Amino acid sequence: MGAWLENISGDISGFIWGLPLIIFLVGTGLYLTVRLMFFSFRMLPYALKLVFTKDESGGKGDISQFQALSTSLAATVGTGNVAGVATAVVVGGPGAVFWMWMTALVGMATKYSEAILGVKYREENAKGEMSGGPMYYLEKGIGQKWLGILFAFFAVFAAIFGIGNMIQANAAAGVANDVFNVPHWVTGGVMAILVGLVLIGGVKSIGRVAGIIVPVMIVFYIGAGLLIIVLHMDQVPAAFGMIFSDAFSGQAVAGGALGTVIQMGVQRGLFSNEAGLGTGGIAASAARTDVPARQALISMTQVFIDTIIVCTITGLTLTMANLYTTDANGAALTSQSFEAMLPGYGGIIVAVTVLFFIYSTILGWGYFGEKCFTYLVGDNFSILYRIIFVLAIVPGAVMSLQTVWNFGDIFNGLMAIPNLIGLLLLSGVVVNETKKFIELRKREKSGFGDNRRRA
Repeated sequence: MGAWLENISGDISGFIWGLPLIIFLVGTGLYLTVRLMFFSFRMLPYALKLVFTKDESGGKGDISQFQALSTSLAATVGTGNVAGVATAVVVGGPGAVFWMWMTALVGMATKYSEAILGVKYREENAKGEMSGGPMYYLEKGIGQKWLGILFAFFAVFAAIFGIGNMIQANAAAGVANDVFNVPHWVTGGVMAILVGLVLIGGVKSIGRVAGIIVPVMIVFYIGAGLLIIVLHMDQVPAAFGMIFSDAFSGQAVAGGALGTVIQMGVQRGLFSNEAGLGTGGIAASAARTDVPARQALISMTQVFIDTIIVCTITGLTLTMANLYTTDANGAALTSQSFEAMLPGYGGIIVAVTVLFFIYSTILGWGYFGEKCFTYLVGDNFSILYRIIFVLAIVPGAVMSLQTVWNFGDIFNGLMAIPNLIGLLLLSGVVVNETKKFIELRKREKSGFGDNRRRA
């Protein structure tokens, strides 16, 4: 039964993630980048500055802009940065890292667009909480509620059975077992309890926890990676050279399949930063702001931090350690690679950071999935979703690695399709909101703007 499920899910995943979806995903990001006149590139330094600037716009929202970014980072900086990069390198070779970069560069405009639409079309529910995301801008922006329902349906399954839960639990259990010899079911049980305790408090509780855990763990992980780079500086040029050369040759893949390199890079790039999935719009809609483009710029930095910085650290270490041709895979391979490059400490560093990354990712996706679930059935059923979500953690921890990855890839791809349709059809709205923001900044600089709406 297990082998059959793994094979059939693998076939479905391969079909969904064929060339058409890859072109659709990257093409949408490229189109938005060009239509916005490379706004995401030009404004990146300013966007990074905004991350640490208090918003004085006085807008409605449930959490601060920094907490909204932390929630988004919590959902993305996780097993995709550790296990996902390792899986991409094992299957596609080091060149897959290059295509992850390309996905991220165009993905910044995609994430920016998702966030700006998420804030613009968000609604306040009966509990006084903000709700937004693709399901709302698909319904209200282009008048196609059926697409919103489709997105929400796929997102719920992705949250519970794929990227947001079972894949994360599986990676956590693998690392805990490999480094600390903890049984998989024990890790799953403990993780379920810890997640349940925070999910009870809703997005405000998630935002507070993510705002503490995520920045500390990212700095810790990046610090360890930079230490490895400094200690092995002589290997860094060769590692970058292999990533660039293999990206266009596919020599590290059996049979020299260049398509496999590109597919794995794009697929795992999306899994890592989620640009195109629509989750950025859900997180941004909870932020306290009345300037959609401002929050969108802050949300955009998540792609840069997640993929260009964190995934590069992982990819370089994997390439330099050169263990990706062994039987190891996933988070265990990253752990072994860090240990090889930083003996005595590397494995423990990865184990600790990945467990915290995964915990925060499950929390973030718990919120995303709940918003999609309540969109479908109403706010009164949120507790039912939370129970199902928490209970799914334990079986995720004990299932086979490849099966849970296949399910994650399937629902990721299905989520992306209606969201990308919405982004393309609403690209004009994104451009108009961006123009308003640019004019607002000009007025502020000239001293004629409203200080409460500082851009």
